[in-house]
Amino acid sequence: MGKIAAADAAVKVLEEWGVKHVFGIPGGSINSLMDALRDEHDSISYIQVRHEEAGAMAAAMHAKFTGHIGVCFGSAGPGGTHLLNGLYDAREDHVPVLAIIGQVATSAMNMDTFQEMNENPVYADVSLYNRTAMTAAQLPHLIDEGIRRAYAGHGVAVVTLPVDLGRTQIDAKVRYSSALAHREYPNPVLDRDDLAAAARILNAAQKPVIYAGIGTRGAGRDVQRLARKLKAPVAVTGINFDSFDHDFEGMLGSANRVACKPANEAFPNADVVLLLGNNYPFTEVTNLFENVQHIVQVDILSQHLGKRQHDDVAILGDAGDAVRALIELVDDKPETPWWRACLDNIRNWREYCSALENKGAGELQLFQVYNAINKHAAHDAIFSVDVGDVTQTSIRHLHLNPEKMWRTSALFATMGVGIPGAVAAKLDFPDREVWNLCGDGAFNMVMQEIATQVQYKLPVVNVVFANKQYGFIHDEQEDTNRGYLGVDFMDVDYAAIAVGMRAAGYTVHRMEELDYVFEHAQADRAEGKTVVIDAKITGERPIPVELLELDPKVHPADRIAAFKKRYEAENLRPFSEFLAAQGLQPQYKATELGGF
Repeated sequence: MGKIAAADAAVKVLEEWGVKHVFGIPGGSINSLMDALRDEHDSISYIQVRHEEAGAMAAAMHAKFTGHIGVCFGSAGPGGTHLLNGLYDAREDHVPVLAIIGQVATSAMNMDTFQEMNENPVYADVSLYNRTAMTAAQLPHLIDEGIRRAYAGHGVAVVTLPVDLGRTQIDAKVRYSSALAHREYPNPVLDRDDLAAAARILNAAQKPVIYAGIGTRGAGRDVQRLARKLKAPVAVTGINFDSFDHDFEGMLGSANRVACKPANEAFPNADVVLLLGNNYPFTEVTNLFENVQHIVQVDILSQHLGKRQHDDVAILGDAGDAVRALIELVDDKPETPWWRACLDNIRNWREYCSALENKGAGELQLFQVYNAINKHAAHDAIFSVDVGDVTQTSIRHLHLNPEKMWRTSALFATMGVGIPGAVAAKLDFPDREVWNLCGDGAFNMVMQEIATQVQYKLPVVNVVFANKQYGFIHDEQEDTNRGYLGVDFMDVDYAAIAVGMRAAGYTVHRMEELDYVFEHAQADRAEGKTVVIDAKITGERPIPVELLELDPKVHPADRIAAFKKRYEAENLRPFSEFLAAQGLQPQYKATELGGF
């Protein structure tokens, strides 16, 4: 069968696994891989990022958008260590990523030579598979094994490549992959007794809440059917908003801080919670379920069952399968006082958000920017959302549905993920609109990747919410510190920087300018241009729904008046009013700051 360079064999393994894009920056210790990627450029694309961190973030976001393994690389020493932030993002969000790390030639290893280091310990914590090629013939096997392990374990695999081994000729017959044999585990068969026990609790519930995590992705409308049948409003984990229709009448939103008011108020008053594919990390530190009498949990991972709370019923299986089974088992309840009170509370919250979004004149606030995005974005638009206030406010003000996609750095919550994520999304879905939403703090970290979007002719619309501060951290310091330090920074002309990188750049200062700017931005996008919209927003804090001061049974009148004035919330009412109107006694829980 002849000979083949080991790096060529490794790249062909990537191709057999269906890898289309590899992100990274070349260097002397990874150049044998670069030769192989050059030779195979018709089958697999090398994407030249401006920083390895962005390459790893793009690989992780690719996996989040598609479910397919993301691949990135870095040269020995700093090139590889730059990857770590994106690799940890993949680890924490449990998505498959392969990182190929360059190493000096085998003759220089263990000699304390330039950029030579013991690399395996560096990546031991972030990875579930971590190997260094010891012979050239091992390399294709290690790449294949790494991909298999990343898929099986939903995490990061690391393969270190001494540069000389990549150029070494090996027998072509050594090259192989197990891609054709790859199979996903079938969904577990649901236990009928567990389902029946769950149905009994749900049928007896007076004040049920459904808490839907990413395990319901693809089954959002089934969850809505179950909710209407049980008269149980739905709360979601923040990363799962795009599973549901924005106008679903029973949508409470998410809980804690990156959250919506109705969800935070519902849980202390609920008697039964149905957890669906949800491993919410703040459950214990906020005592979220301290007033709840019964919990039913569904999860496809047995290690999540009962992890964060006592389960009265635990169901091992796919959340969507369980929802569809429960729809057939539970009673079709008439409207209940609980359901009516929750719907009234949701409507009041939506009226509050809508009033902010639809203000038409004055200095620009973040709310009106979302209104413009909602007006101009396609029905199936894709959103790569950065971390900070923009995560919180996207959850509140971005109108999503199951045709759209919304991804961010969820558990690791690393700033800077938005632009690399948009690069990946546009490569993966070239025929769909892609938007990056980020604060100016995050944009400052990775703005160089706008040049990557331009270089690869990726017509992404990048919206920068610019208020000259790390807003989310600023608000944390308000709540926990004696003062502010390190949260403010100078203003920058981000539109001018975009133009300097050959993108289209727009700056908007006032509400009246939004339609003009967004219409022109969309026209540029349609012509194939990368766009940056520098939205110069005011610096007000978004309403802290974890620290509401609205209820006269909890706070004095002067505090309530000041709170309403600060957050333009004159018509926002406490849930206790809607409960009392339905003859229900409000319950309360201690306020927590979510572990921060």
